[in-house]
Amino acid sequence: MPELNAPDDGLLRGFWYPALRGERVRGRRLETAMLLGIPLALGRDAAGRPFAVRDSCPHRGMPLSRGWFDGHHLECSYHGWKFEPVSGQCREIPSLMPDDQLDVGKIYATAFPCREHDGYFWVYVPERGASAEPREEAPRLATFSDRYTITHLSAQLPCHVDHGIIGLMDPAHGPFVHQAWWWRTRHSIHEKRKAFEPIPLGFRMSAHTPSSNSAPYKLLRLYAQAEGITTTIDFALPNRRHEQIHAGKWWFSSMTTVTPITAERCRIDVVAAWNLFRHVPLVLPIFRFFGEKFMRQDQRTMEIQAEGLKHNPSLMLIDDADRPAKWYFALKSAYLESRRTGQPMQHPIPGPVTLRWRS
Repeated sequence: MPELNAPDDGLLRGFWYPALRGERVRGRRLETAMLLGIPLALGRDAAGRPFAVRDSCPHRGMPLSRGWFDGHHLECSYHGWKFEPVSGQCREIPSLMPDDQLDVGKIYATAFPCREHDGYFWVYVPERGASAEPREEAPRLATFSDRYTITHLSAQLPCHVDHGIIGLMDPAHGPFVHQAWWWRTRHSIHEKRKAFEPIPLGFRMSAHTPSSNSAPYKLLRLYAQAEGITTTIDFALPNRRHEQIHAGKWWFSSMTTVTPITAERCRIDVVAAWNLFRHVPLVLPIFRFFGEKFMRQDQRTMEIQAEGLKHNPSLMLIDDADRPAKWYFALKSAYLESRRTGQPMQHPIPGPVTLRWRS
């Protein structure tokens, strides 16, 4: 496992991350967020375009979020410098004399590409010293019909993003962390066998029949009355887990991200959509109740683990249950090597493989 206290913070740049929920940004109000240790001020301009700028005036470092925003310009509360928020370009410095030669238009607050969809402000964090132009579009949740229910869950974790991600993909903790009558118990542990295959920047748990030892899947089988139910799970750098469940015309889709706030803290976000049970009363609050309970179990586990990690213990990963975690670190190393050398990334997973474990 990489040394998390090394000078390199181990955070991946050159990717889109969800900075905050879009519903928090209303009217001309500015919101703040921390992303990969970068303080951000976020808002929408008069045309409705989302923006994200470093929450620091380039003049004297005053937080721009403490200034004023009229829908067109961010004004610093210290000296009144004004900036166009989407580009970050300076538009006015009140203290300048008419004959000053300073070209105000060449001064910029640091602005980041920002998009809004799936209920989030997505912010692109470029690599250090690299162009801020994104290499790809911001990720989106896959949906498969025009009408569906959508919801969001979130929790902060007191750990480095690496620990949050390998916890996300860990297949063996379920019967111990998530013991419940509506999910599974340790008495339901049995052998699992799943096929995996490489995908760009990640790997896929190939389409398979869902686990037979959890109540939600049993309920789905009764509701869908489909010939078969399949689940596909993808993981891709830097932090994204996509899951899709299909049963005839019925589907469930989720995207889970583990986003670094700083090198010591991260946040897990889940956006889920489905066309199942749409006309069944109270389905959304019931889903949220159990989803929040499930997430709180993970959160509490990571809080306890953080106590042990404070003492820098030696850690180990085993096969096959920990193979996805090994793949994550190998993918991360291969990606960083590719960016360092400028050569195509050498995918560390050579081809399809079947893993076996008990859970």
